[in-house]
Amino acid sequence: MTKLGLIAGGGGLPVEIAEACQQAGRPFFVIRLKGFAGADLAGFPGADIGIAELGKCIRTLRGAGCQSVCFAGLVSRPDFAALKPDVRGLKALPGLIAAARRGDDGLLRALLQEFEKEGFIVEGADEAMGDLRLPAGPLGRVRPDERHQADIARAMLVAREIGRLDVGQGAVVCDGLVLAVEAQEGTDAMLRRVADLPRALRGEPGALRGVLAKAPKPIQETRVDLPTIGLATIERAARAGLAGVAGEAGRLLVLDRDRVIEMADGLGLFVYGVESEGR
Repeated sequence: MTKLGLIAGGGGLPVEIAEACQQAGRPFFVIRLKGFAGADLAGFPGADIGIAELGKCIRTLRGAGCQSVCFAGLVSRPDFAALKPDVRGLKALPGLIAAARRGDDGLLRALLQEFEKEGFIVEGADEAMGDLRLPAGPLGRVRPDERHQADIARAMLVAREIGRLDVGQGAVVCDGLVLAVEAQEGTDAMLRRVADLPRALRGEPGALRGVLAKAPKPIQETRVDLPTIGLATIERAARAGLAGVAGEAGRLLVLDRDRVIEMADGLGLFVYGVESEGR
């Protein structure tokens, strides 16, 4: 079992991976990215390192005995002009800037390659944790009906299309009408926008309508940036009057799965895995 270097941004995913490593007895070390990683990671073995301190990050991981790395958590695109890279970061910076011009996925791929050049094995969050991926079909007791299936199909189509353009990963559709697509603001902010729409366009408690669908981009680096849902997603989908959440089976991560199922069932929302295209 290799020792894992967890390179952590914000959100709940890094904490879940760290806790899973503890429970499995897998040795790990957390690189808490300054300005992004949450305070709840402070109790795990690790170090605080700036996003452009690539050399320091690599030396620290090697010093801790890590052979594998996993990138997890929310990290916004940096202002390259404001970064303060170390020597190794300065060497990599021109390539990262050039990759960023091809989109977020290009930037992520270039960053992974820097760690692979140094001999690290790159693991996806699902590999590091094991049971995060959404299975096919309903995750809880609630199942989508025929009307919901039509919205799922259209929302998945829209999500895949904006992914092809490297815009975002999610879309909301209600009765065939596209209510919102996700861009840089993220899923939670998109759902807040939907909740502010007139109720004639969306559902409401007792009369839930519409679907949030999330899909990975066709060119996506799935070891770093698979679509993710969690408790906040379910809560905000309910506030927006949506009937459920859907994603590609095996290609969407579900954080805090048991509590997500409990919350969704309690609110009457479905969480549904759609077979991926080409399978």
